[in-house]
Amino acid sequence: MAASERNPRTGHSGAERKRRKLVLAATAGTIALGGAAVVVPSAFAEDDPAASLLDGTTEILPVDDELLGLVDVGEVTELAESLTYADDADVLRVSGPDAGYVKVHFERLLLNTGDFVTVSSPDGAESYRYEESLVDQWATSITGDTAVVELHRESGGGSSALGVLIDKAAYGFTADEVDAIAEDRADEARPEESICEGDEKRSSVCYRTSYPTIVDHAEPVARLLIDGTVLCTAFRVGEENRLLTNHHCFTETQEAQNTEVWFGYDCVACGTDITNAPVKVRGAEVLATSKALDYTLFTVEDFERIEHFGFLELSDRPARSGEAIYIPQHPAGRPTEIAIESSVDGGNCVVKHEVYDGYVADSDISYYCDTEFGSSGSPVLSRDTHEVIALHHFGGCPNSGVNARLINEEIGHLI
Repeated sequence: MAASERNPRTGHSGAERKRRKLVLAATAGTIALGGAAVVVPSAFAEDDPAASLLDGTTEILPVDDELLGLVDVGEVTELAESLTYADDADVLRVSGPDAGYVKVHFERLLLNTGDFVTVSSPDGAESYRYEESLVDQWATSITGDTAVVELHRESGGGSSALGVLIDKAAYGFTADEVDAIAEDRADEARPEESICEGDEKRSSVCYRTSYPTIVDHAEPVARLLIDGTVLCTAFRVGEENRLLTNHHCFTETQEAQNTEVWFGYDCVACGTDITNAPVKVRGAEVLATSKALDYTLFTVEDFERIEHFGFLELSDRPARSGEAIYIPQHPAGRPTEIAIESSVDGGNCVVKHEVYDGYVADSDISYYCDTEFGSSGSPVLSRDTHEVIALHHFGGCPNSGVNARLINEEIGHLI
């Protein structure tokens, strides 16, 4: 759907929008949709401008896939590699020439008690250990073009049924190739573009001195690598093990478990491409998801490893037109960048429309803050309160995010 078809509340014209309808029962609770639990509210507060959002039936508006910003940043290659207890060798290398990262997939991992497998970089600087039996699961990615898989066992010899079988690997595009994809998308003359009159995002570290509080509130924001090749953004919400991203990024627990969540992925200094080593954890469980409000609430494994990055809070008030905002994000999978400035709005990023169409009428707010593919699931924060006032999900110039108040009313009890 073109951006001109996603209108602010004022001036709606049903004749101007071609819609496909999906009717959802507007009863409280959950319904099954594609194997995921979808939270459906019965009503919204009387003073909310979107109080009738899901009153009776809900009409899902058509959305152009280009608006969603999901782009592959790697390719998956089928393999037939193994390290079994019957083999003489205990090490194999999985390489993709000039790959930005290598991510191996375990078809099966069966080990004796006390044995384990590691997937590491050639220099050992990055290494991940697997001790439990696994079936159909991605290992954590290794930065660079080679992953070293090693079987560690207490005794030699044994059954060929035990060990690790690798049936495929994802090879990431180089940083230059990903940048070229971003540039190609930015150069396309189409209304769905998400960079609005020049890219004014900057690396978060560039704001450390001028906006230290804003940079602090970017720390709970994480990069997602989904199923080996797809990028999104997420953020910690609330003090517990809870993260929020878009429904269009993933919806089911199995997908969460095939998602890497990177915290602390930032540049070490303004103007350099050198990054801190991120803390990588795996998604664990989807707690709630909604097509209409385009959110997925999920948990991660090894929560204690990322707890120190802090958390954000969802606002319980309506956004205000003209309110100053900022968006910490991982555009095109790059280290954290923040959209604060907008020449379209005369300097600062601000709320353009406090009520705007998303997947359903009146669910969003709009803004001209710059975003790119990979930014889906980023928090839109108020510069006054540093609360999340929207969950970014669409490009379009104006770009838009789901009103956080609506999300909070649905799943606040889970956070």
